Amino acid sequence: MSEADETPRSGWVRALPLLIFVGISMFLGWRLYLGRDPSLVPSALIGKDAPALNLPAIPGTSRPGLSDADLRKGGVTVVNYFASWCSPCRVEHPVLRELAENEALKAMGVRLVGVNYKDDSSNAAKFLSEEGDPYAAIGMDASGRAGIDWGLTGVPETFIVRGDGKIAFKFIGPLTEESLNATLLPQISKAMR
Repeated sequence: MSEADETPRSGWVRALPLLIFVGISMFLGWRLYLGRDPSLVPSALIGKDAPALNLPAIPGTSRPGLSDADLRKGGVTVVNYFASWCSPCRVEHPVLRELAENEALKAMGVRLVGVNYKDDSSNAAKFLSEEGDPYAAIGMDASGRAGIDWGLTGVPETFIVRGDGKIAFKFIGPLTEESLNATLLPQISKAMR
């Protein structure tokens, strides 16, 4: 077949598989994000006991380490996984300070604790010294084992744990003023019931 025998239709025939692929990809992408907040990924741990923790304190800080027994002392505990090398963690840090300084939450027994994830202890101590330390306790998860047990997908992630040690909620990604007020505070109130 010569070039003269090719018709404009043959160009469409060759492009058809690509057009079909693009169309299916667009449809699946649209369905994936249709009305869903990616920070609200369901967790298999919701309603279950928080996984075991026995994490040492970060050397060079004044905060104690963290254990799962600390999560069963009554009152709601907000557990925040963070790292000094994590840019979104730095973005959310002022929001965590605001949460920790909230007198109404303190009066209700709500406390914020941290888990430093796969970080160098001197970098973590420096980060907290420079940015402020909002945590009542901080456990050092240098190996990442606790993060695996908690179903961590990355940092930052924040969990709400009821006073009986059961996980009530998981938030993926950095907290913002908007997500604090629209999502986290209502979930804390719900966990107190």
